Amino acid sequence: MNGLRWFYISFVKMLAMLNVGVIGVGNMGKHHARVYSELGANLVAVSDINEIAGKELASRFKCKFYKDYKEMLQKEKLNVVSIAVPNFLHKEIALACINAGANVLVEKPIANTIEDAKEIISAAKKANIKLAVGHIERFNPAVLKLKEILQEGKLGKIVSIIVKRVGLFPSQLKDANVVTDLAIHDIDVLIFLLGKNPKNVVFSRAGLALNNKREDFADIVLDFEPELAFVQVNWITPVKIRTLCVTGTNGYAELDYATQELTLFESNFEKTFDSFGEFMIKFSAADAKSVNIIKGEPLKLEIKNFLESIEYNKEYFVTGEDGLRALEITLQALAKAKHA
Repeated sequence: MNGLRWFYISFVKMLAMLNVGVIGVGNMGKHHARVYSELGANLVAVSDINEIAGKELASRFKCKFYKDYKEMLQKEKLNVVSIAVPNFLHKEIALACINAGANVLVEKPIANTIEDAKEIISAAKKANIKLAVGHIERFNPAVLKLKEILQEGKLGKIVSIIVKRVGLFPSQLKDANVVTDLAIHDIDVLIFLLGKNPKNVVFSRAGLALNNKREDFADIVLDFEPELAFVQVNWITPVKIRTLCVTGTNGYAELDYATQELTLFESNFEKTFDSFGEFMIKFSAADAKSVNIIKGEPLKLEIKNFLESIEYNKEYFVTGEDGLRALEITLQALAKAKHA
């Protein structure tokens, strides 16, 4: 039998043997349930305090519904649980899942506080449980390709990165602000792309423009020494924009998270001297190149990686420690924010 075909059949069989549960069937949780089903995992049950939404999803995927997640953990032998509930519940539910012996994929942020995040990580290690954090943009094919390009040095020395993640207020959110909900995505991506933590939060400004309870816009400047990164997030721009732009000494890259498109502009210049003998740089039109990317659903790639890490005892792509680092920088930016 062809080796690749054998591996595929083995992987499918493995997925069918993993009993999966999803806690929280809102905006993200319902997609976790869908993806587990599409991948062929054994989706045993879903849980949510919203009985109507929970029963509807359970009916759709022919699995059990529990209003109380504790009852689900007690009655079902689950190998894997996805947690997609409001942030303040992450610690309580993650610890319950770990105590029940289930490997955990918790949506970002890993927790509301540094202390809670560390407690989750410690409990998972003690129980020898796989803990994954849903920083989904790391699985975006365009981000992975850009990482490759930066590692190859095609853009030269990186000078600055500008990120824009803006759009309308998501009505389903109950407890997050724009920094912990949106900016944390890009803070994690920046750490991933540059391979290091920022040395300092140089500047942070946040405010309440349309929402009188939670910050709905923020501008953050991070010093990665020597690279500088600017992150703009808000819930007030009437169009959805998800872009990341990198400027280097040899070129410029534009990435669109949503369309998974990546364009490179190769610098075209020569160092010369003018008629007075003064040094100058003479630029010509930049050559634009659209990078070929095999597109894919980031959530499906994320969950597939998580399941593989369990079956083959490999490290998951975004560990609890990765989630903690992103949370630390995000909370620093929020604490330092000057309110407009």
